[in-house]
Amino acid sequence: MPFRERVAGDEYSPWIGLVFIFNLIVGTGALTLPAVFAKAGWCLGLIMIVVLAFISYMTVTFIIESMACANAVIHWRRLQFLKRDRLATDDEVDSTDPDEAINPEISEASIEHTPLFSQSSRYYVLDHKIELGEMAGLFFNDIGRILFYLCIAIYLYGDLSIYSAAVSKTLRDVICDRNMTSDNMTDDQMDLQPCWQDYETLTRLDCYRLSLVAFIMLLGPFTFFNVTKTKYIQMCTILLRWLAFTVMISIAVHRLFVSGNQGQPPAARIFGVPTLFGVCIYSFMCHHSLPSLLAPISSKKSLKSLLSIDYSLIAAFYLCLALTGAFAFSHLEDLYTLNFVPVGQGSFLLKSIEYFLSLFPVFTLSASFPIIAITLRNNLQTLFLDTTRIESYNFFLRRVMFPLLAIVPPVLVTYYTDSLTSLVGFTGSYAGSGIQYFIPIALVYSARKTCSDLLGQGIQNEFRSPFVSNAWLVGVGVWAITCVILVTVNFFIRV
Repeated sequence: MPFRERVAGDEYSPWIGLVFIFNLIVGTGALTLPAVFAKAGWCLGLIMIVVLAFISYMTVTFIIESMACANAVIHWRRLQFLKRDRLATDDEVDSTDPDEAINPEISEASIEHTPLFSQSSRYYVLDHKIELGEMAGLFFNDIGRILFYLCIAIYLYGDLSIYSAAVSKTLRDVICDRNMTSDNMTDDQMDLQPCWQDYETLTRLDCYRLSLVAFIMLLGPFTFFNVTKTKYIQMCTILLRWLAFTVMISIAVHRLFVSGNQGQPPAARIFGVPTLFGVCIYSFMCHHSLPSLLAPISSKKSLKSLLSIDYSLIAAFYLCLALTGAFAFSHLEDLYTLNFVPVGQGSFLLKSIEYFLSLFPVFTLSASFPIIAITLRNNLQTLFLDTTRIESYNFFLRRVMFPLLAIVPPVLVTYYTDSLTSLVGFTGSYAGSGIQYFIPIALVYSARKTCSDLLGQGIQNEFRSPFVSNAWLVGVGVWAITCVILVTVNFFIRV
């Protein structure tokens, strides 16, 4: 396994790192939250968001501990290798020229002074980026690694399906006339309505599918290449995201003050919990990208405390977005931005704001789609090919087959369904549960056992999770299994 040295120029402060984590978590899931929150009920939804935020934070601390353990294992292995290499060198010198033999004590001291973090307090660090896949390679057996990459692949497939449906649905609703539908229609009835009043040949479903094909034709080819230097694109999407969320919350608050409660969500509706569970998991997801964000942070002493503040702020933001949306609108679209599609007459400024909010998912999701597609392509190659000799495979297998495997299945899924609530709920409930619950539990359990066997009990891991007892692992596992069962039962009832 390659050992990545930290580059000093890449460092940033803990607060900047937490801003990055905040921006990573708050994404597409937040746009689907208000609708499912209203269906589950404002009181029950509030409790669920707080509980799921706490459990997500708990499993984040498991990832942090596992990352520190992975660093410790690599440091230990590297030190053992150099010790064996030094001893072999000493034997060669001793056999050739006794006068030049190295004193064993001096040799051992020189080893101890090499910059290998051989001091016990420096085994457990977070200075080197070790991705989840590499940790799976360290702590899991072959079956565990296969299951890990399958879970990641399914999650990324869900991501691409959600992005494709969100962009296509947004374009459809912006292009087509809004007065051709009503809130009393079912989704199937609305899909069969004409896109324009004066042109009844093209239905809304046709427009959705044409938008999907155009979206894939435009961004799909990027999957066949590598995308680099996305820093400025990501900065622009962050600015657009926060501008859009601020305007949406402000409009919802203004509607509440001017028109009062337009929505009447119940206090609790138990049948809305399974979907809310999946959406919340998706909305609190950052675990798969955590190592890349934590490694460059300059000081990690108070990392767990700062992360707890981060998660508290995110939970409060989600509650603000969901509560204002649930009470400000009588009908909530499954993609919240579609509640701001321009309808009727209005000033130029108002129209500009409405079009900006409506098209916001198109701008931000289009920038992320190629990156996720390439990540999925690489994970599929890791799962099915020997990456140490990747160039030995033929051109079609390397350059054509796996990019097609990455983008074709999401296109087929979203061609036949545009229900973002179902896509987000499914992705979050199944693949999301694996990444956010089961993988962190398995990683931290295996990491603790491996480090205990290699380093013993005397060396303390300063990045150890506050939730040390195995009872926490069992509790999270039981919670996740119970929720997945409820989601599955609810799915079959609806079918």
